[in-house]
Amino acid sequence: MIEEWTRDLLRITDVAIFVYFVLLNSSYLVLIVLAGQEFFRHLRRTTFAGADDMFRSPLTLPVSVIVPAYNEGPGIIAAVQAMTALRYPRYEIVVVDDGSTDETFALLQQQFDLVEVPKVVPAEVPTRGRVLSVHVARANPETLVVVRKENGGKADALNVGLNVARHPLVCMVDADSVLDPDALLSVAKPFGDDPLRVAACGGVIRIANGCTVVGGRVVDVRMPRSWLLRVQVVEYLRAFLMGRTGWSRLGGLVVISGAFGVFRRDLLVRIGGLDHDTIGEDAELVVRLHHYLRERGEDYRVVFVAEPVSWSEAPSTMRVLGRQRRRWHRGIAEILSKHRRMILNPRYGRIGMVALPYYVLFELLAPFVELGALVLLPLGLWIDAINVDFAIRFALVAYGYGLLVSLTALFIEEVSFHRYPRAADLARGLVAAVIENFGYRQILAAYQVYGAWGAWRGKQAVWGAMQREGFSSPPPAVVGPPPASEPVPAADVTPSRD
Repeated sequence: MIEEWTRDLLRITDVAIFVYFVLLNSSYLVLIVLAGQEFFRHLRRTTFAGADDMFRSPLTLPVSVIVPAYNEGPGIIAAVQAMTALRYPRYEIVVVDDGSTDETFALLQQQFDLVEVPKVVPAEVPTRGRVLSVHVARANPETLVVVRKENGGKADALNVGLNVARHPLVCMVDADSVLDPDALLSVAKPFGDDPLRVAACGGVIRIANGCTVVGGRVVDVRMPRSWLLRVQVVEYLRAFLMGRTGWSRLGGLVVISGAFGVFRRDLLVRIGGLDHDTIGEDAELVVRLHHYLRERGEDYRVVFVAEPVSWSEAPSTMRVLGRQRRRWHRGIAEILSKHRRMILNPRYGRIGMVALPYYVLFELLAPFVELGALVLLPLGLWIDAINVDFAIRFALVAYGYGLLVSLTALFIEEVSFHRYPRAADLARGLVAAVIENFGYRQILAAYQVYGAWGAWRGKQAVWGAMQREGFSSPPPAVVGPPPASEPVPAADVTPSRD
């Protein structure tokens, strides 16, 4: 009797997991189709979108670009130089040195001839780390501001940047990011098109590993050499580019990456800035913004635009990648727990009734189901609870259907943006979409489960470190014989807070 009950329970569980994967991949496919429709609409409007008019207009809202920096010495000069060359009529760059222990500030001071100014930083949003000094570039004090403060974490650095920012829009950018020349212009355009309703706008994050960067600009886009990085490229296209564009089309966007997003400063001040105690402070900020505006019945929009691009370095080892995904999933668990009263609450509209329940069912729980399937399906076959035909259908739905979703995302990206001009790179992307299903998903699922479990147990979050390899650039021309010997620089290992 017990043996029969066990078989029945396993049979029901395996069928439930089968249905779960059908719904999961179908939801991805729906989001990708919606994203494709949005891309085609965008391409039709590109020639008369008015970007040049916005660039020349004196009415374009100015932007404060906030760059939190912690031990970013190896790349901070190139990043700031690239930001000073962005195509935008009026903006300032606020670099917040969050207690760096390397040469970050010294390099900035030397390169931009910084001078200290007696500026009092207002406390419009709460901060923890004490501000030590404020500096401006001697040649252009209106463009570059550098704030030195005691270490308090990325959220605290961004809050200090909010207090220093002078403009009505704020753009949050990671210190190791490379922006396309028109990225800021494109991501700020929704605020000009609908200034009374747009509260926040997110842009695309793409992987820069393997690309050639010259003068702070990506001049040659290629697939990375590592298959681990190539799989991440496919994953970014499916989950970040396609998924977030689809949610934006549905009016249910709840995640804007802290590596590239623009917000109305007045709204961020009203909700108290970023949360110091949540590891996923960027996503929590957007959910809290929804929470605040929905409770007050305000008419607003949170949108995502696919054209502006911020290029960022992705983890190149499974160990570092696992730590990153563990943090991300811990952040999801913390955010959903903190804002749990919004879930299935009709007061919060499609955010409470659709978006957040989706994140609970298909984002938070997905790795648990993935690992459960790896155990229960073979067990069901072993005790004859399910037959081989069902196991084959299960694999086709869980992995074959998922592969179809990834290939659809690659196809739509290629038709819409054609960022990878070489046929060989596209072929590598197709192979990476297949490889993703064999080991990669399962290993990351284990890291994600560990991250969520750590959040539920209240275990202290640890950022860890990420080894920076830097962006590739063309070799300099050699004039005359090289030196007899040159010192070989040590590997750059800087703490990462991605």
